[in-house]
Amino acid sequence: TANYLATAAMTAAQCDAAIASGASLVRQWAAAGCNAIGFGEMGIGNSSSASLLTHFLTATALDDVIGRGAGMDDAGLARKRALLAQAAARVAGRQLTALDALAEFGGFEIATMVGAFLAAAAARMLIVVDGFIVTSALLVAHALYPNVIDYCVFAHGSVEPGHRAQFRHLGGAPLLDLGMRLGEGTGAALAFPLIRAALACMSEMAGFEDA
Repeated sequence: TANYLATAAMTAAQCDAAIASGASLVRQWAAAGCNAIGFGEMGIGNSSSASLLTHFLTATALDDVIGRGAGMDDAGLARKRALLAQAAARVAGRQLTALDALAEFGGFEIATMVGAFLAAAAARMLIVVDGFIVTSALLVAHALYPNVIDYCVFAHGSVEPGHRAQFRHLGGAPLLDLGMRLGEGTGAALAFPLIRAALACMSEMAGFEDA
């Protein structure tokens, strides 16, 4: 993507293409019989994108949604805050839609997940949501189609402070709170056995009449 300190990270056409790509992938898996999907991501610097998206889509103060990412020291965190404030100031005075914010500050991986969220909800799949960056994509999807939240299970609560703002906005709570920061789908992978266990209790556990 482009440098969002100077210009939009993506053109509208690039953003739309990434969304369409994510939707296409999920439609393929749904057609193959998949009914549950976990979302994770790998990226460099994308906690910054997630912070900006969270700021604009939840109206939370920018400093309150900026964390240490992969483990910045105090000096690094101060620099990150200054740079993200500079990025936010570039669009001052504009009323950004969710798609505007995504194009201005998102990455292709976040835009791809937006499309994947929407397609998964349309296919009535169970959606397992990983950490802070994944939930920033869900914020965009939710702004476009609020009912997407009805298909989502939040896997874990990240130590990134912005994740708490996302939960407040979306009205969700995580299954796990393990002090995790990494992302990469680890929380979603850990949550799947809990979900399977809950389904087994509902559908296979003996009741008093059976006993």
